[in-house]
Amino acid sequence: MSLHAQDDPALRAAQEDRLREVWKPPSGLFLRWTDTNNNAVGVWYTLTAFGFMLFAGVLALIMRTQLAVPDNDLVSANTFNQLFTLHGSVMMFLFAVPMFEAVSIILLPQLLGARDLPFPRLSAFGYWSFLIGGVFVAGSIFFNAAPDGGWFMYPPLTTRTDLSGLGADIWMLGLSFIEVSSVAAAVELIVGVLKCRPPGMRLNLMPLYAWYILVVAVMILFAFPPLIAGDLLFEMERLLNWPFFDAARGGDPLLWQHLFWIFGHPEVYIVFLPSIALFAMMIPTFAQRHLLGYPWIVLAAVGTAFLSFGLWVHHMFATGLPKISLAFFSAASEAVAIPTGVQIFAFIATLWAGKVKWSTPLLYASGSLAVFVIGGLTGVMVAIAPFDWQAHDTYFVVAHLHYVLIGGTLLPLFGGLYYYWPLITGKKLSDRLGRIAFWIMFVGINLTFFPMHLSGLEGMPRRVFTYPAELNIGWLNLASTAGSYLFAAGVLVLVVDLALSPTRAKSPRNPWNAGTLEWLALPDDEDWGIRSVPLIESRYPIWDQKDFVAKVDEGRYFLPDAEEGRRETIVTSVLDAKPVSVIRLGGPSVKPMITAVALGSVFILTTYHLYLLAALGGVATLACVLWWLWDTAEIPEKPEKPIGHGMHLPLYRSGPAAPGWWAMFITMMADATAYSGLVFGYYFYWTVHPDFGDGFTGPGVAAPMIALAPSLASWALTLVAREVHARRHVMLARLLLIGGAATAVAGLIAGLRCLDGLDPQVNVYPAIIWVLVIWTVAHAAVAVVMQLYTLVRSLAGKMDPTHDADLRNITVYMHFFALTAIVTYMTIGWFPETGL
Repeated sequence: MSLHAQDDPALRAAQEDRLREVWKPPSGLFLRWTDTNNNAVGVWYTLTAFGFMLFAGVLALIMRTQLAVPDNDLVSANTFNQLFTLHGSVMMFLFAVPMFEAVSIILLPQLLGARDLPFPRLSAFGYWSFLIGGVFVAGSIFFNAAPDGGWFMYPPLTTRTDLSGLGADIWMLGLSFIEVSSVAAAVELIVGVLKCRPPGMRLNLMPLYAWYILVVAVMILFAFPPLIAGDLLFEMERLLNWPFFDAARGGDPLLWQHLFWIFGHPEVYIVFLPSIALFAMMIPTFAQRHLLGYPWIVLAAVGTAFLSFGLWVHHMFATGLPKISLAFFSAASEAVAIPTGVQIFAFIATLWAGKVKWSTPLLYASGSLAVFVIGGLTGVMVAIAPFDWQAHDTYFVVAHLHYVLIGGTLLPLFGGLYYYWPLITGKKLSDRLGRIAFWIMFVGINLTFFPMHLSGLEGMPRRVFTYPAELNIGWLNLASTAGSYLFAAGVLVLVVDLALSPTRAKSPRNPWNAGTLEWLALPDDEDWGIRSVPLIESRYPIWDQKDFVAKVDEGRYFLPDAEEGRRETIVTSVLDAKPVSVIRLGGPSVKPMITAVALGSVFILTTYHLYLLAALGGVATLACVLWWLWDTAEIPEKPEKPIGHGMHLPLYRSGPAAPGWWAMFITMMADATAYSGLVFGYYFYWTVHPDFGDGFTGPGVAAPMIALAPSLASWALTLVAREVHARRHVMLARLLLIGGAATAVAGLIAGLRCLDGLDPQVNVYPAIIWVLVIWTVAHAAVAVVMQLYTLVRSLAGKMDPTHDADLRNITVYMHFFALTAIVTYMTIGWFPETGL
């Protein structure tokens, strides 16, 4: 592909003026909150997550002060329980995952040479959901209503309302709302990596940061939904007295542990791999050479993600599981060290082979690896079941966890902060203050957590608010408390450095002499990001492609203009990044914020048992979603537009070529994973309890099959509607959509009839049937809304046979709905009725 220069300075200046006008942020503080540009959302996201981290750190200091000496009475047992529950919850749910998503929302478009991610309003919705849910959960401690059952919330202590107060509901519903924002961000990041790469950036040329973010976002799709399923069962027990975890009525508290740790252990790698991704960007820069072992690092990242889903039971070694389970999960827990080691040794080899330029970011990276390796070694120890039985629920595990999370998450993020601060603000942080902060924190980390290994081996249990002097571990706890204050002092120095940043002079462009695309940004960064979307021929184009930066700056590549006054970027194919279309991005809007407020009201009002108001909030949420979607998938004023160099791309695509189709498919994968958690619960009860279903008359075979038939008919009618609509039989397609909605309603009614005579409060067997059926009929209701919405879009002239994204997207939903109906009705109809 030849690149023809645009040599007219006046033309280039006019193009830049148009870009600047299109991408300028709204004026006024409130209006800036409605900006959906990735930089605006990412900065708000990052600042909020950083604030929650500082809040959780203060909680930790109070706890360490309480534990500094034996028999201390600084705080009560109840207050201490609230402190450690919120500390763990905030760090895991409100800092670690949101922070990586926030940083990725800022960096990923620039790393990919894109003007923005494909769904900027979805990113904004995720941020507002995160903020509302986070304030709701974290603020509860100021009203003595914070959760006090631990960040893991084990039943039955937390499901019994007489043993736990409102805090358990706040934790469960508030964090469920936050999990929605995490899944939304994952959808945005996956589609961004797969569909918004610049032309020529094949998968094997992607920056490793993009690979890691893709892997982690996919992990979120499979890790968070099982916890959402567990949250649903948990709240139904608390609010409706359905006995999912009540052993006296056939339930089993171990089901919660399975669902929680299916999320909980991959969560460790979800927060660790993005930090490794920062290493993958920093180390080649400071070694001034390409990273060694690129394909092996990618395979190791994928392998780490895969193995992380086979480790959850090592958190349950003390629950009395069969020995074969202990052996399998112990081996898997040790095997995960192999891909982790591959990545670390590849980084060390790159530094060894390069000409290292020592800097503050590299200092943080090196120190974090040292801390993480210590945590990894103790992780291998607790992966061995006999040792775990001795160390379980002691401070040894607390030490291991914090070495892993601080070395694998916190210190790398601080290093990334020093590395990318010039990119975000145009100003460097102080090397002197950065090094001082690092060494204070490094000493503080080890002084805080290394003694915990010893106190744990001496028998100090975790989650206790005091301890007797006779244990002779007061000096170890005092050392840990002193170390925690030292670590906090290091963080304070870093905060001071950030606060002084606005007073410093602008840094030069690309101050580290990096080779990847994000450093095309100028110190006086424009809101429209990259000047022209480049053609990529190397993993480090700034180093390897001749005159690359000048060509980008002069608009010599693709899409150098905003001719129609719209925010746009290029969509490319998944594997080889061939240009497919131009996507028009959503501009500043209040819709994501209002939708998040409406959805948040559902969770918050349910917490206080205001069910009617919560239902009204649900209706408002549906209205907001439809309002939001109405202006999407618009029919453009022309079929295609030039992007430069004689190339023309369509302005509208539907089906697998379109980002919207991928977003629907990925969202439904998350939905199916949550549903699989409920199905897992059904078969867990069936296999663990031989008397599951005994003494109860189930729905039988006939009623579920009757409910299945119209559900499948609705799916088939929608599928046929898509095909006949593509063949320009518009009226017939509309009639088929009406038929699809009618049969979905029939399936909904028939599904509810399966519940006749089943009391979900009596035993877990009818309760789990209720949950599976409610899940299925709720999806039938959503199918009706989607079919009628698509019908109205067609009648309003917003969809035609050429522009049919709405119909193709709802067909994806109907595939998953049909699968859900098949599994639900086959399960409740044939198991355990057949006695298999």
